[in-house]
Amino acid sequence: MHAPSSPFPFCNKQTTGKYGRIITGSGWGSRLLSVSGWDTSDIPDQSGRTIIVTGANSGVGAATARALAGAGAQVIMACRDEVKARAVANTIGERAHVRRLDLADLASVREFADGVEHADVLINNAGVLAVPLGRTADGFEMQIGTNYLGHFALTGLLLDKISDRIVAVSSVVHRWGRIDVADLNWEQRRYRRAAAYCQSKLANLMFTRELQRRLSASGSPKIAVAAHPGYAATGLQFHTESFVNPVMALGNRLLGQSPEMGALPSLYAATAASVTPGGFYGPTRLGGLRGHPGPSGSSTASKDEVTARRLWDLSEQLTKVSYHFR
Repeated sequence: MHAPSSPFPFCNKQTTGKYGRIITGSGWGSRLLSVSGWDTSDIPDQSGRTIIVTGANSGVGAATARALAGAGAQVIMACRDEVKARAVANTIGERAHVRRLDLADLASVREFADGVEHADVLINNAGVLAVPLGRTADGFEMQIGTNYLGHFALTGLLLDKISDRIVAVSSVVHRWGRIDVADLNWEQRRYRRAAAYCQSKLANLMFTRELQRRLSASGSPKIAVAAHPGYAATGLQFHTESFVNPVMALGNRLLGQSPEMGALPSLYAATAASVTPGGFYGPTRLGGLRGHPGPSGSSTASKDEVTARRLWDLSEQLTKVSYHFR
């Protein structure tokens, strides 16, 4: 999963910061800054705050929900599989609240949003990985529909109800993504599941940055931040229904870090006071695949503002959700 140009970061500078040693290195053509050792014990007190986590019934989402509840937050676990979500919620305790949300069905997205009165933070975590060609209830390609368009609609419908920040989960593989605005839903191209996944994760990152630009232009104090879990060993990799499953199983054993470690960048993005609006955070070792969180590099394509605006306009058209900035 590493980029061929520079597979591993190397440390070239060390200073001392608030949480201890600050490590600056380079990897994949970008500098990585790690807040050494930042973990769940560094999450500020979240008492009195409400945080929505999509896809919180397993993997990184479940670890994210558990850590936030442990820090005092009321956590709304927005999940398609309510049975699995309740089983996880029972292990978390009374601060976990299960609500049904199917991101592959915009009617479900609207119903969920209508039932939310207020939230401090929205973490757009849910996703599917490299699945066979399929369509959402609204006719979108399954990966762009679930990973991106469903979250785009959810964020727009909840924006007035969110007081602090929106966190979108991207991936290191966004670097291989390409946004095809003319055929976002793979209706004209030959479907390639890996490319479709990379496109969806690039879309999440571009959406976050475009959202921040629009929030800033409107004078809103809300912020949008992106994160990625690196290579987290979760059940997500075993739903491709292809030869990729055993390959990913091997990758999990050799490279994967725990869901709890994979959740740290999202937790940092959602709670740390020092995050940069529009920033991107992820693990800082092994080319961004493992380690504690810090600022993450990203592809040139992820910074393309013209394509980001075109993607935004298309997303409003497809989802029929318009954003209103106040």
